[in-house]
Amino acid sequence: MEWLWVQELQIIALIMLIAYSASRKIGLVIAMGVAMYVIGAFDLWDQAMQTIAIMLVSILISVVIGVPVGVIIARSNRTRSVVNPVLDLMQTIPSFVYLIPAVMLFGLGKVPAIIATVIYAVPPLIRLTDLGIRQVDGEVTEAGRAFGATRFQILKDVQLPLAMPSIMQGINQTTMMALAMVVIASMIGARGVGETVLLGLQRNDPGRGLLGGLAIVVLAIVFDRITQAYGARMQSYRTAGH
Repeated sequence: MEWLWVQELQIIALIMLIAYSASRKIGLVIAMGVAMYVIGAFDLWDQAMQTIAIMLVSILISVVIGVPVGVIIARSNRTRSVVNPVLDLMQTIPSFVYLIPAVMLFGLGKVPAIIATVIYAVPPLIRLTDLGIRQVDGEVTEAGRAFGATRFQILKDVQLPLAMPSIMQGINQTTMMALAMVVIASMIGARGVGETVLLGLQRNDPGRGLLGGLAIVVLAIVFDRITQAYGARMQSYRTAGH
């Protein structure tokens, strides 16, 4: 039991460190620590860690897919005209529908939950990466070409850094959508806070369901504030660079 408390405190300290790295604001750091402590006080720590684990994997896969696809469609209007209707369709389909093919192909558990979450959450990141690249001043890229930079160097050293505020906003939206989907994915065997809410509904236990819902709200606030802080910091760097 004592070891579990030590583990919880280590994770809370890590989240507070990440919050400080993102914002440099002591108030936000304390708020994030208190928020995570509240989840532990609800006795939902293990479920929250399961939810966070699935979320982090889903977000990582979404970034690996979303940023390159966003860069590709930013470079080609023809590709964009093909990809945009697909993204529209992905964002129009109700979230529950994604669970059906995921279960048919991969059964129950974490894997179909992650796949359904990635498909549901990746469109905003693709769109905002595309938007960020397109908003980079053409004169800046032309200056890079004038100095002999290759297309990859311009992308890596000019376009991506300048587009980073928009990309971070995409990651923020993807994170919020991933959290929503992970909760729904409890219906197909994904463990976590969503399972607590589902059990509360199935057993007519409003207290359990309410605690699970509050824990989800707390997680959403933590992820939203940290990603928003990183985005604001990137924006300030971009403004200072100009």
